[in-house]
Amino acid sequence: MSDVTIKQLAQVLGMPVAKLLGQLGEAGMNFSDPEQVISSTEKVKLLGFLRRTHGKGEATPEVEDSAPRQITLKRRKVSELKVATPGGRGAASSAKTVNVEVRAKRTYVKRSVIAEEASAEPEREEAVRKLAESQQQREHEERERLEAEQRRQHEAQQRALEEQRQAEEAHRQSEPAVIEQAAEAPAAAEAPIQEAAAEAGAPVARTAAAPVPSSSTDHSAFGMIVPRIHEPRKREKKVVVAAPAPAPAPAPAPAPADARGGAKARYGRDRDEGPGGKRFAGGELHLSEADRARRSSKRGKPGKGGRDISRGGTSAAAGAHGFSRPTAPVVREVVVGEANLVADLAQKMAVKGSEVVKALFKMGVMATINQTIDRDTATLVVEELGHTPVEASENNAEAALAAHTQSAELEGEKSPRPAVVTIMGHVDHGKTSLLDYIRRTKVAAGEAGGITQHIGAYHVETPKGVITFLDTPGHAAFTAMRARGAQSTDIVVLVVAADDGVMPQTAEAVQHARAAKVPLIVALNKMDKSDANPDHVKQGLGNLEVIPEEWGGDTPFVPVSAKTGMGIDDLLDAISVQAEVMELTAVFDGAASGVVIESSLDKGRGPVATVLVQQGTLKRGDFVVCGVEYGRMRALVDETGKTVQEAGPSIPVQVLGLSGVPEAGDDFVVVADERLAREVAAERQQKRRETRMVSKANRLEDIMAQMGQGNEQQTLNILVKADVQGSVQALRDSLSQIGNENVKVNVIAAGVGGITESDATLAAASKALIIGFNVRADASARKVIDTAGLDVRYFSIIYDVIDQVKQAASGLLGVEVREEIIGIAQVREVFRSSKFGAVAGCMVTEGTVKRNKPIRVLRDNTVVFQGELESLRRFKELVDEVRNGMECGIAVKQYNDVKVGDQIECFERIEVARTL
Repeated sequence: MSDVTIKQLAQVLGMPVAKLLGQLGEAGMNFSDPEQVISSTEKVKLLGFLRRTHGKGEATPEVEDSAPRQITLKRRKVSELKVATPGGRGAASSAKTVNVEVRAKRTYVKRSVIAEEASAEPEREEAVRKLAESQQQREHEERERLEAEQRRQHEAQQRALEEQRQAEEAHRQSEPAVIEQAAEAPAAAEAPIQEAAAEAGAPVARTAAAPVPSSSTDHSAFGMIVPRIHEPRKREKKVVVAAPAPAPAPAPAPAPADARGGAKARYGRDRDEGPGGKRFAGGELHLSEADRARRSSKRGKPGKGGRDISRGGTSAAAGAHGFSRPTAPVVREVVVGEANLVADLAQKMAVKGSEVVKALFKMGVMATINQTIDRDTATLVVEELGHTPVEASENNAEAALAAHTQSAELEGEKSPRPAVVTIMGHVDHGKTSLLDYIRRTKVAAGEAGGITQHIGAYHVETPKGVITFLDTPGHAAFTAMRARGAQSTDIVVLVVAADDGVMPQTAEAVQHARAAKVPLIVALNKMDKSDANPDHVKQGLGNLEVIPEEWGGDTPFVPVSAKTGMGIDDLLDAISVQAEVMELTAVFDGAASGVVIESSLDKGRGPVATVLVQQGTLKRGDFVVCGVEYGRMRALVDETGKTVQEAGPSIPVQVLGLSGVPEAGDDFVVVADERLAREVAAERQQKRRETRMVSKANRLEDIMAQMGQGNEQQTLNILVKADVQGSVQALRDSLSQIGNENVKVNVIAAGVGGITESDATLAAASKALIIGFNVRADASARKVIDTAGLDVRYFSIIYDVIDQVKQAASGLLGVEVREEIIGIAQVREVFRSSKFGAVAGCMVTEGTVKRNKPIRVLRDNTVVFQGELESLRRFKELVDEVRNGMECGIAVKQYNDVKVGDQIECFERIEVARTL
């Protein structure tokens, strides 16, 4: 049996929700909300209570959800069998060995299950019997009702026939006088007709003066309405009487509705008056009034007793059309998900795909009919086209998980829990050293370069009680880590070096603490130094609106020294007082939930995640959903490396057994079974995949920005592998920000764990630089690296990674050639030489003129020639350079049009390496 909500169980049982809640309360179970989840054990408990209440005293065994109901044993046995095979022509027969495999399967079922099925069988038979009795009773009541209707219909028919006979009798009494008046009128006209017939030689037929039978009289000529009675037709000639009709006889009253219904039920046809009535006069039961009128008008034909629809009254008889044109635009509710195909949106709105593409283009999004757009864009398009967007309903697994978590939080009793304290601050201000003194260990000595590269989680037994510490890195690249630490904590301890003051990461830590709305305690570290200046630190933090208590603020400032231990007790006292004021509580009994602090991939243990339990108790063997990953807790390890069986609220532990490496910052929840965990993880993975499938539609501003760049921008592809998930995120964010309009850094892949063969193959295909942060390449990956000649660099400090990547990106920029003017000579006189042609006698006015450098000839500050010097002489000697204030003779190569007043500009080209 699966867990369902109380509302769903009430629908299955066919009873009101309030009644079911009352029965659950009488059974000793506290349920107040119809959306709460009721487990299989609670349903069995309710069944046992109802049995005892109704006189059945047998006890109902409670079933454990996790206990197996049956066990299947499989056995496989392999034996050999020798089979003689006949030989070929002239060859002897031989024996062949055949392997025979026998598989046996046996299933053992618990006795409690068999007993439960046996006890449920009589109840099932009783329910079937009661259902059959109720069915028979309903059939009996239906028969009685039909018989009563038939009796009422028969009486109504008898009354109608009696009224009809009375009307016919009155008509017969008044008929002779009418016929006599009609007979006298044609008598005078009969003589001319007989004479004309005698002349023509035709016999004359006289009309009998005897009374005409009533059956041959056309009553419509007298304006009378007489009910039609089906009688055998007689071949008689009708007498048309032109006399005025007397007052019409009263028409018989129509049969009541129940009489007509009885006739339908008795004869099985749609008639007005039983067997002799008109067929289809009352209409079919499944047709509306308009359809019945339309069908009756189509059946009627002129001249045969039906209506002539070509005459008046056609609109009322024909009824409404099958399709009516809408008078207002149709507004539809369109379901919008995370990823929406343009064609699907058009189909939901009942418009053409080109209309949706046109609306997207007007909004500045260039997408085709086969592209996928995100939720926000789809919502805007739906509203633009006049429809109502509706968000897709949540998945059932997510709803069940939320209900399970909510019920666990509501049912548990809250108790005081330890405080979670995050140590934050600028790099190299002594955060880890301060925590090291508290823990009496040497953590900072083991960090690469003395810098914390990821979040460390520890819980410490202090004289003031248990306190959980989260140590965050202080480098600018680890902003996301510090944000996660501030969101997962109760109190933030801001460590500031008294000899350094407020730094950029210090201000950032204050912003994170304010965003998370957690109290702040400032620890003035390195107070043992001679140049410590706490007033300077207080002034800097006061500019950030962090006011000390002695200045009238609400932030405690504690001077400490991580080296000598000064002020450590005061700091712990301040933390304990703040925790008591906050009254921190949590549910200890129940399913555990919390947040992932850090995650990594261990070669021997697999995916390892450091989690902080926030509610409930995490036990070994629990099934956990953690982001898009799930699994069963195979082991729980504390910060000292010891295996523990459980972890309560505010206790960080390392967990083993997840299906993959979760993202740092993901929430984890303990669920009842593995099936629910797998379904939730699969739905989240599908949602993430759909989100990634949403293509970045080309926007007009992006296209205009790319048009100016052309193909000059270079790209440096990088593949990043690190030891923990937090370092991967920090490296990806930091490296993606490197670049300018000429070069950009593209992180093609980033992951946790060592460098594998697939990573090396991807880097070779993408011509990427491989960066290993605290990880190394395995043997298979090294082969691919050596074969492809890839560039692999290993780092342990994030400073070095950023600097190396900047240098590599600067190498893609190449060099920039600059022209620098080194000298200018003024032409004073021009001489003619048979060997050199025109020789300019010049005075160097600026800088130095060198012989092996290119020159330009300027006339009226306009370049008229660019070339080289053919000779540079001072007096009659050939020189290499002439300095400022000296005269010289200059012969310009391949240019003889030098004039007095021109300027000869000497310059040189310098190559400058580009940098970011």
